[in-house]
Amino acid sequence: MTETLGARISNLRKEKKLTQEALAEKLNVSPQAISKWENDQSCPDIMLLPTLAQLLGVSTDVLLSGEKKPAMQVLPPEERKKFEDMQLRIYVFEDGEEEARISIPLMLCKIMLENGLTLDTVMNGKSQGVNAVKSVDLQHLITLVENGCIGTLVEVDATDGVYVRVCVE
Repeated sequence: MTETLGARISNLRKEKKLTQEALAEKLNVSPQAISKWENDQSCPDIMLLPTLAQLLGVSTDVLLSGEKKPAMQVLPPEERKKFEDMQLRIYVFEDGEEEARISIPLMLCKIMLENGLTLDTVMNGKSQGVNAVKSVDLQHLITLVENGCIGTLVEVDATDGVYVRVCVE
């Protein structure tokens, strides 16, 4: 049996440790609307889908179809983007709440590495998320990308409620 949109929303919300109330607040809808979506009594407005997908940590394609692409893919050389056209994306969540979202061109990452800078230098504050990002090896990420890896390359799930996802697109 195929998973319904409502069941997908519910499962993804629970994976992110979000309550219906917290998700509703982020989307500026009522908790009752979330409940109706999850019980397949109604569907989210089409204009909410990109934000809903982002909050649930999936693409709109995955949200709507349920078909998940592998978190990381290795592309053959002919299908790869130019390195200078790629972005490193860092998402930091603390206790289910998004704390930071950072987008860095990969070329800038390479320049940072050449100058002895690390990923935590681009993050402000002294949060646990910044500490989790310190464990990400920038040289290793660049090597993976140069060898055709895209998607979610690193996930750090710290015991203190911090979750960091590092993606390349």
